Amino acid sequence: MIQTNSGLRSLVQSLRPITSSLSEIAAYSCYTSQAASALQQVSRPDSYSEDEYAKVDWDNLRFGITPADYMYTMKCSSDGKFEQGQLAPYGNVELSPSAAVLNYGQGLYEGTKAYRTEDGRLLLFRLDQNATRMKMGADRLCMACPSIYQIIDAVKQTALANKRWTPPRGKGTLYIRPLLMGSGPILGLAPAPEYTFLIYASPVGNYFKEGLKPLNLYVEDEFHRATRGGAGGVKSITNYAPVLKAMARAKSRGFSDVLYLDSANKKNLEEVSSCNIFLVKGNIISSPATSGTILPGVTRRSIIEIALDHGYQVEERAIPLDELMDADEVFCTGTAVGVAPVGTITYQDRRVEYNVGEESVSQKLYSILEGIKTGVIEDKKGWTIEIQ
Repeated sequence: MIQTNSGLRSLVQSLRPITSSLSEIAAYSCYTSQAASALQQVSRPDSYSEDEYAKVDWDNLRFGITPADYMYTMKCSSDGKFEQGQLAPYGNVELSPSAAVLNYGQGLYEGTKAYRTEDGRLLLFRLDQNATRMKMGADRLCMACPSIYQIIDAVKQTALANKRWTPPRGKGTLYIRPLLMGSGPILGLAPAPEYTFLIYASPVGNYFKEGLKPLNLYVEDEFHRATRGGAGGVKSITNYAPVLKAMARAKSRGFSDVLYLDSANKKNLEEVSSCNIFLVKGNIISSPATSGTILPGVTRRSIIEIALDHGYQVEERAIPLDELMDADEVFCTGTAVGVAPVGTITYQDRRVEYNVGEESVSQKLYSILEGIKTGVIEDKKGWTIEIQ
């Protein structure tokens, strides 16, 4: 039995304010068909380097900022319409000291990646999901937002312009960061009069310093990542600085990251600082329902769909802490982290170890997902986009 009622209800509720996005998704589906292949032909700046790869030590690549050549910028004014964007060399942006993003945190971001195949092709993964989530977040924060079509096209242009910064297969990925911010000046608390959408990119390796080794998480019962009625379910920039205190404290004690509990009762799992969490017990895979305080991750959704395809029972529901301590296996998912196995979790004075290794469920699901992303496994779901 697949328990997805609570997650489905929350998804339906979150989509109601932005029903126009559904028509955009349909339009994008048409755009990806053979009948609308024109958008695949992305214009490129005349000054592109002809080098196949940038001069990077791919064998020692970490998750950090190594700016790729180009960034993409697009603006809109009070009419809410975004003008034609353009690529330009990576560099600083100019903002008014009274910009809404600086004063009131009116900003959103997304994260996606470009993957290089064995034969050198460039693939992007489920961009429609990222674009839809940005539209949902913009609605929550009262921001004008580019259309799904514009977001996808902008990411494609940015990825293609920075192709030489995409690592060889198996060495890393090109992390792509779309950012939407209230760039217009405002003094009183109100939506910004102008918005800027920009994208930059950087080649990255593994997110955690442990690399592919299992993580050691600490359950946080003092600080909280999100509260009911807040913005925990969207990628608001304001969700992330508040977790730094708990992260720093945990890392000073030797832990990889922090797992947060619900703020209301402090008994149900929420998510890790920047990724979703899954539990495995027998043939059942469980993940906390995305009911407003938990981000609906693209990798999370993909892992759920792959697990269902391969015969696992999947439950999206409230998960009490006791179940975590009794699980066979635990793993995290996210665009930045990929699929990361958890070796141990510590709560107060209790430490629990979990199954890891080549035969683990997380490793099997990870192999399938990465195979699709990199073209090793045939993409039967239409998740990937090849750009040329």
